[in-house]
Amino acid sequence: MPPATPAGNGGNPKSHFTFALHIVSTNGIMVVKTPLAWLQLIRNKVRSLVAVAGIAFIVILMFMQLGFQDALYSSATQVHRNLQGDLFLVSSQYKALTANQSFFRTRLYQALGFDGIESVSPMYIGFAKFKNPVNGQKYSIYVIGFEPGKPVMNMPEIEKNLDKIKIPDVVLFDRNSRPEFGEIADKFETEKTEQFIEIFPFNSLAGYRVRVGGLFRLGPSFGVDGNLIVSDSTFLRIFPNSRPAEMIDVGAITLKPGVNPQNIQRDLQANLPDDVLVFTRQGFIDFEKEYWANRTPIGFILNLMLSMASVVGIVIVYQILYSNISNQLIAYATLKAIGYANNYLFNVVFQQAFILAVLGYIPGLTISLGLYDFAMQVTKLPIMMSVHNAIIVLISTILMCLISGALAINQLRSTDPADIF
Repeated sequence: MPPATPAGNGGNPKSHFTFALHIVSTNGIMVVKTPLAWLQLIRNKVRSLVAVAGIAFIVILMFMQLGFQDALYSSATQVHRNLQGDLFLVSSQYKALTANQSFFRTRLYQALGFDGIESVSPMYIGFAKFKNPVNGQKYSIYVIGFEPGKPVMNMPEIEKNLDKIKIPDVVLFDRNSRPEFGEIADKFETEKTEQFIEIFPFNSLAGYRVRVGGLFRLGPSFGVDGNLIVSDSTFLRIFPNSRPAEMIDVGAITLKPGVNPQNIQRDLQANLPDDVLVFTRQGFIDFEKEYWANRTPIGFILNLMLSMASVVGIVIVYQILYSNISNQLIAYATLKAIGYANNYLFNVVFQQAFILAVLGYIPGLTISLGLYDFAMQVTKLPIMMSVHNAIIVLISTILMCLISGALAINQLRSTDPADIF
């Protein structure tokens, strides 16, 4: 094995040791080069495997935090994304769709008088208690009501069953609701018989009996366990004392073709009384996201845990690299003594950090995909891997390891070969 070329003669040192494999042939001698950073990592395979496992664990933590964060925003805005309309009218006290803030339906009909507006549709929203028909336990369920002739939900399964909810006391049940509601969807599909359920307003001990006439697929969120779609008349029967008919929660506004939504939004906001707000679709979604991200404990906790995972990752990788430098300190001192500059040694450490980042990312990504599927089946939340998150975590992992490498090289910078030998 020929020696590495030192930097003492004015030339730049090589970025690796050279290991020569001599093969006798007509072409002469073949030389195979192996990077020093890689050789140091594989010299102690057990330590390197533990290092990769530690980084993979941090990668899994980051993926799970991002997955739950995306599921939080996606599930919280799934009703918004499926609403039918161009603009949406809500109370000026509106905080989130899961918090009841009603306003007078008159405001929605006042909006109908503005130029460029084609139609309006009122929407009622409220929480009720759903009685499991098997064990009798009551669970909170989200009830969405609207006029069947003016549907506000743009979903094929709901549109197909609009005629059914025109019949009084007939509801559509969310097949993606959590398991605690019982096997309502399975029995409806397999037995092909009517499924009667009992709904209780939160301020009443008396239940209201309704019949499941169809199914749709929406899914739960962090604030909702299950959903029912009903007509406006059935909604008012379920909530006879707590909801006056003239109070609605959301007004969907459909514009005429070619009309600019932003212009109509400004006109409505300027001319309607200040007890209502007007949102575009994207504005409505963004407002909901902002609420869950900044004004709820779950949003704060997810952001905090993601930051903590990054800090813990930096500490773990720093300990790994620092330990590796300490064990190889004589080798590094030797390289310094024969003329290699600090920049070369720093480059070796950064190469190790990059290699560890990539090797830790691969199993972390693979395990996270399996955990995503498991978590989605258990929670019914839309926890799915995205290319955006995969790239973000890869970049974060590399940066995390490089920052750790930058902290660890302080030991090399102060190393004096005379002190070592």
